[in-house]
Amino acid sequence: MVIRDHLSTAHIVGASLGVYLVAHRLYRVFYDLRLHPLSHIPGPKLAAITYLYQTYYSLVGGSRFYIQVGKLHEQYGPVVRITPNEVHLSDPDNYEKIYCVGSRYPKEKNYYGAMSCGDSSFTTMSNEEHRVKRSRLNPFFSKKKILELEDVIQLYARKLCDMVGRKFENGEEMDLHHGFRAVSVDVITDYSLNKSYNLLDSPDLGEEFANMWDGLGPTMWVFQQWPPVMTFANSMPEWMASAMSGPLKSMFQLQAHCRRAIAIVKADMASGNTSKARETIFHDLLTADTRWVVPSDQTLQDEAFAILGAAADTTGHAMNFATIEVVSDPAKYRQLSAELKQAFPDPNAKLDYLTLEKLPYLTGVIKEAVRLSHGSPGKLTRVVPEGGATFNGYHLPAGSYVSMGTWEMHHNEDYFPDSFKFDPDRWADPEKAKRMEKAYVPFSKGSRMCIGINLAYCELYVTLGNLFRRFDNMKGTELSEEDRAINDYISSGVPRTAKRFHVWAGDKVA
Repeated sequence: MVIRDHLSTAHIVGASLGVYLVAHRLYRVFYDLRLHPLSHIPGPKLAAITYLYQTYYSLVGGSRFYIQVGKLHEQYGPVVRITPNEVHLSDPDNYEKIYCVGSRYPKEKNYYGAMSCGDSSFTTMSNEEHRVKRSRLNPFFSKKKILELEDVIQLYARKLCDMVGRKFENGEEMDLHHGFRAVSVDVITDYSLNKSYNLLDSPDLGEEFANMWDGLGPTMWVFQQWPPVMTFANSMPEWMASAMSGPLKSMFQLQAHCRRAIAIVKADMASGNTSKARETIFHDLLTADTRWVVPSDQTLQDEAFAILGAAADTTGHAMNFATIEVVSDPAKYRQLSAELKQAFPDPNAKLDYLTLEKLPYLTGVIKEAVRLSHGSPGKLTRVVPEGGATFNGYHLPAGSYVSMGTWEMHHNEDYFPDSFKFDPDRWADPEKAKRMEKAYVPFSKGSRMCIGINLAYCELYVTLGNLFRRFDNMKGTELSEEDRAINDYISSGVPRTAKRFHVWAGDKVA
């Protein structure tokens, strides 16, 4: 009898709990649709009641929620609710209200905190705290500093071109998909650590390293949807995580990479060899100064993770995109080759950055490649500050989330007619180019814009300039639409199953 009474009590408690959970969920659905402060914002009802709408499009069939968001704007207009607490905008007039110097819109914790580098300047939520961290990094990414160290970029650009030349002489193909990425990683590790990873020297051109970054991507959406999973994952012993499947293993491998890199810099400084090394970002961060304290090991690891991650794919992807477009269009190829030969008649001359950046057609090629390769195609989520904000007639309360992304900006037909077309000539008219700059945001804008913008442009001009000055008749792999699709893991990347872009010598090599 006692046991039966206990079972009856358990059944009652269980049933009551079930009824409560169902009732609570039904109330929450009603609240999100009718009572929520964002309930007046247009958008799909499913997105208004669950983050799983976002997660589905971020994990199923490639990470392409940004494309779905673009479709929602076509259906609902310039203001659309994409999660229970977030509104996405597409009107370029709003961009500088949010992403501007002195912005009052801090980054949103769950979104940026899911990137496995929480103590870096990139993922610092507070704009004021970010300003302090960023001020120490800024000098290393100024245009003046980039010009001082241009020879580092020239070294790896020539190294790539020499490799292409050898492949062509032997009748072989060159894997530019990984070659361009190897240039970016070799440059940033040489530049920031004074110790290049030398991926251009590895037989696979760093494919294994690139696969680690590709494998990391899905963890971001899982951690954002279920933050406790990230807390649990970060608490696991490294050996346990490494024994698990892809993404978690990639995350721990990359964190280990960064710890080793910092340890090497520390050992260099401890041995007194810093006088032999070029001053680098991490040598500077590890130097005590009256203005700031030396960052913790965790902060240094996260900073290395963020810097390496930013360089690992975006610039390489843009260089690859430009080469695919030029090689596949003989008219564009001839025009670019002719411009470079006119500017540098001597084939052995150094192609300096300051001259290259003044070449109009090369500039158009690079601008279009950066625009259409979408270095970070998806949303950049911010928190609406005290007092709320109004966009296109819709008021958003303080504490709600608002975002914009490059996909909608770079495909705005008012600024980029026939926006999906790769058209370097659209940048030829200075007045039109000036107007397009309003919607051209590959590095975002304001005080939190990508710190590596000057380095990225120098890499693009120097590497592509050297490649197309030296080789005037390359042929390349034909790629399908899916091969060229873009997945959004904050930085863009092609699907792991995509065919990689290779080139080979045509009838003539200059």
